[in-house]
Amino acid sequence: MPENASEVTAAGIARLAGVGRAAVSNWRRRHPDFPKPVGGTETSPSFALADVEGWLRSQGKLAEVPLRERVWQQLADHPATTATALVRVGCVLLLVRDRPTTWQELTALPDGRMVELLPTALEQTLAARFGEDRTPLLHRLTEHHTDGQGLPAFVPLLRPLAELAAELGPRNTYEFLLGRYLDVNLRQYTLTPPGPAALMARIADLPAGGVALDPAAGAGHLLCAVATSDERGKTPGALYAQDLDPDLTALTALRLALLSDAPVRARAADTLRADAFPDTAADAVLCHPPFNERNWGHDELAYDPRWEYGFPARTESELAWVQHALARLRPGGTAVLLMPPAAASRRSGRRIRAGLLRRGALRAVIALPAGAAPPYGIPLHLWVLRKPEPHQPPAPELLFVDTAELAGSGGGRDKLDWPAVQHAVLDAWLPFDDPTGTAPTTERAGAGRAVPVIELLDDDIDLAPARHVPPATTGADADDLLRVRDRLTDTLQLTAELTPAPAVTGQPTPWPATTLGELARAGALTIRAGNVTVPAPTPPAPATPTHARVLTEQDVLTGAPPSAPLPDPSADPSGTGDAEREPVRVEAGDVVVPVLGQGSVVRVVDESTAGAALGRNLQLLRPDPAALDPWFLAGFLRATANTRQASSYASTATRLDVRRLQLPRISLVDQRQYGERFRALSAFEDALRLAGRLGEQLVQGLYDGLTDGTVRPR
Repeated sequence: MPENASEVTAAGIARLAGVGRAAVSNWRRRHPDFPKPVGGTETSPSFALADVEGWLRSQGKLAEVPLRERVWQQLADHPATTATALVRVGCVLLLVRDRPTTWQELTALPDGRMVELLPTALEQTLAARFGEDRTPLLHRLTEHHTDGQGLPAFVPLLRPLAELAAELGPRNTYEFLLGRYLDVNLRQYTLTPPGPAALMARIADLPAGGVALDPAAGAGHLLCAVATSDERGKTPGALYAQDLDPDLTALTALRLALLSDAPVRARAADTLRADAFPDTAADAVLCHPPFNERNWGHDELAYDPRWEYGFPARTESELAWVQHALARLRPGGTAVLLMPPAAASRRSGRRIRAGLLRRGALRAVIALPAGAAPPYGIPLHLWVLRKPEPHQPPAPELLFVDTAELAGSGGGRDKLDWPAVQHAVLDAWLPFDDPTGTAPTTERAGAGRAVPVIELLDDDIDLAPARHVPPATTGADADDLLRVRDRLTDTLQLTAELTPAPAVTGQPTPWPATTLGELARAGALTIRAGNVTVPAPTPPAPATPTHARVLTEQDVLTGAPPSAPLPDPSADPSGTGDAEREPVRVEAGDVVVPVLGQGSVVRVVDESTAGAALGRNLQLLRPDPAALDPWFLAGFLRATANTRQASSYASTATRLDVRRLQLPRISLVDQRQYGERFRALSAFEDALRLAGRLGEQLVQGLYDGLTDGTVRPR
């Protein structure tokens, strides 16, 4: 193998072939000619990319390695660290974006001449976008590594990179590569999901030409949300980012420069101990600070002028970040911070909370459902702050918003109805913050309430929204409860009618079986993987047609109709490049199977769902009607033994390899007989699910009605 040939892991091979990792393990066991490992470890070997590509092509499993995969593998295997190589990639892509003519002239030259002229062109590009902050980036371009290679070793990657940039565009190319890098190093970083980031940017409402700052920028998700929230013609005047990690700071700087034309200032340092922008007066500060940090500088920062509202206790690092954000705002500027819920009620922070209330600096505390952002098991809060303006009276009220009830059945990020959360928050915040004072601010039970500050200045200064927002109306009105009861009665009667009759049992049948993979090769079945990543922030309009929606994993698990909006094909928020692909569309009679988790859930697509795009983590099985009955297929795929033998438990998440699922070989007439029985079972299951929801609604409504007096015990 050549000295610097690209290598690929088993996970990379699975991505190339569009299969699960379990399939790759099977290939290694069953095919003696499968390429041998050339590196890695015994538990995580790596293989030569060229050998893998040749083997996959010879087996008919691959026509060609996708260009994006080839570029990523070359980047990951570069002699420099992956982060340094990715910084160089970002610098080149910025040159492609900002100075396309210069880039075309460079690519027309031989490699040797390109290496001579490229540093000057890159330095001019970086100087125009980063000013004095270009120095760390220039160092990454010119530094040599242990193998004695610097920028010259990067040249072999330039031409495939240019080809990918021409295909996807410079921004989407970088987003894809950065997304892969973050996925590989997921445990090192705490990333803010796109939904909360977009909500925080909307609340901050950066004015056109304003300055936005994130003092704990990480991968830049919050500033990216600010830079792209220009639906009303607002664009930032400058973006400031600071983070402790030098690699992440450099990567984020380039990400922001590729996303926006605004000047970018990004510096690596400990924000609380070594503020990189002490003279900045930002219009908006957005921050997802580290939580529960004891070593934040308590001992050496006792007399810091930022502690205008009180010196934070050692256990109150989050209140240090709050005051840092306020110190970097211009008068009247807005800060939005993602905070742990304990910061609203810990006794050690009550003096600072009281100071924020008395001065009118704290404007809202918003409780998000658990699963909104990491750490996902905790229902985090958003604190909205505004720097007091001189000679202005303090705000008399504080807004509380509680969206905990929108967590979905069972809670967790996979069941979170984020569009509903965003609507609830903005419906409460926008009227409350209306500068004209004309928007009606009404108390919304179970969602929001504006509380006079004077009522909050007690001994505890407890600002947890659940303590101040009135409970949601439960519909415990007697007429409503009677309607729920009548509907439940009808549903229970239906379940009784649909209850399967006792069946004649016997010995297990030794079916002659085949796998879905064999059926697919024979043409009796088509297997497609969902390729649409759902953007969290924007819900669809109620009248959105089915073809403009996405059938998500959660829709399949709950039996709901397609719920998510189809992403704009010109955007690629996930950084995976999915926006460039034609979405997989479902048709009536298709069978859809989730590939993650331990459940045995299968859905047969009906006419009302046909036309929707298929989301990620779903596999579509399209049977040939002349060979397979869809309900027969769906029924046998739900067998516990079937899903168990086709599942992989190699990682923390269970993954289903649908090609390993088995079906009995029986005639189409017999298949349809089984299919009718499976269809009846599905209808019975739907009725049980509806009865359960109605029963819970009736029971809780009676509890609430009896306790609040709207329902009498007699």
